[in-house]
Amino acid sequence: MRIFLIIAFTVLIIAGCEQKNSLSPREGYVHLKEGKVWYKIVGSGNKTPLLLLHGGPGVPSYYLNSMAALGEDRPVIFLDQLGCGRSDRNIDSTLMTVESFVNELKEFTDSIHLTSFYLYGHSWGTMLGMDYYLKYPQHIKAIIFASPCLSVPFWERDADSLINTLPDSIKTAININEKNKTFDLPAYQSAIGYYYDRFLCINKKPSPDRDSTRANIDGKTYMTMWGPSEFTATGNLKGYDRSPDLPKIKVPVLFICGEFDEAVPSTVKYLSTLVPEAKFEEVKNAAHLTQIDNPAENNRIIKNYLHQVDKQ
Repeated sequence: MRIFLIIAFTVLIIAGCEQKNSLSPREGYVHLKEGKVWYKIVGSGNKTPLLLLHGGPGVPSYYLNSMAALGEDRPVIFLDQLGCGRSDRNIDSTLMTVESFVNELKEFTDSIHLTSFYLYGHSWGTMLGMDYYLKYPQHIKAIIFASPCLSVPFWERDADSLINTLPDSIKTAININEKNKTFDLPAYQSAIGYYYDRFLCINKKPSPDRDSTRANIDGKTYMTMWGPSEFTATGNLKGYDRSPDLPKIKVPVLFICGEFDEAVPSTVKYLSTLVPEAKFEEVKNAAHLTQIDNPAENNRIIKNYLHQVDKQ
């Protein structure tokens, strides 16, 4: 019995060392079955690693760059999902499903020997993170749902309420062009910009991270899975709703969003009540892109939360 315990303890030590060594700071590519994925690891602290899942679908991780500051305590892992950013761009539309992205994420974590980690998902990344957790809960020690879209029916309801706060000319442009499905017309695109300036990103200072994100969005993935705008879902995610599954989560969870977020704070707070002992935090002076609107406050809240779960 004693020999068995010694062997088991030794195996655990080796496994822990393997993960720690495999997560040294670096940038590179992992060759998955369906394509090449870019990733970057920052930070060399010895606390539980943090894996970041960007939004979209098809919106690369540049806008998350301010979260590299969290690497002071632990490895922080960035990646661009297949179809966008620095990863392979021209993927088949059959791969543009939640199930495919979950499989690709599992292949990625296996490739870098990531066996125990905290999961951060932003926007669409919360959908991917939720479905990954439901399939592979054993790897995840805590979850951060940032500006979540975990129920498209809730999201669409909230989007309608936000649109109703806009000037009549903007509401008319949205309603007419959505009815006619004329999404490319200047009036609709202008209305999108107006909405985004209020609920997506309110920081108007020059931002290379925001510019790089915009320049490397994969419109095909976004349109196939989501739709023509943040407030209109027409793709294969339209029926997505994991609110009934939230009580199944058995790890610590933080829900976080911006004060002026399109992921409306009251709804995000309600979703947090569906998870046992989950916490809710709001980033002041920020919309959906809390990482650009108020990066210091965004990181402070996340860092404090991670320190709490580190002790558990």
